Amino acid sequence: MQIGTLIILALVIIVIFYAIFTYNGLVSLKHNVSKAWSNIDVLLKQRHDELPKLVEVCQQYMAYEKDTLEKIIQARSAVSNARHRGDMGALGEAESQLRLGLGNLFALAENYPELKANQSFQQLQARISQLENSIADRREVYNDSVNLNNVRIEQFPDIIIANAFHFKGFDLLEFSEEEKRDVNIKSLFNG
Repeated sequence: MQIGTLIILALVIIVIFYAIFTYNGLVSLKHNVSKAWSNIDVLLKQRHDELPKLVEVCQQYMAYEKDTLEKIIQARSAVSNARHRGDMGALGEAESQLRLGLGNLFALAENYPELKANQSFQQLQARISQLENSIADRREVYNDSVNLNNVRIEQFPDIIIANAFHFKGFDLLEFSEEEKRDVNIKSLFNG
């Protein structure tokens, strides 16, 4: 064989190995995003199952706070719908509303000493707070996975393999600015 043929053969082999390595890396990133989402989904489901119990306990004590409880129920439904559709934008907005409603509920519970002393309420509040913290942690992992995937499929030369095999980007799970702000406790009691 001629040296030119060997060089061309070596280049073809390098390109094939690079394409395989890149493809496998992109598959791994895609599955990491799916795994990270699955971890969030489990926590959202657990919280979804706990919220009716919390609302039920609160309804026994908070006869005048129906609006707050109804907002939580509506937000819970919106989170569930967005979760099932896989719509990250709608999920982020619904999560923002749910977190705001829960913050308001826990702040309003301060006006009900019997509710605060209720063991079921305390357990549910602790459980939901724990789930909220876990969701926040998992959201960070999910967004990191999404970012790694999205950057990689846009980088040259990986974009060639990504386009050839139809790898797609994912949406970040973001909460609205309203959810990121502190709850105004004074406004809750002056309404």
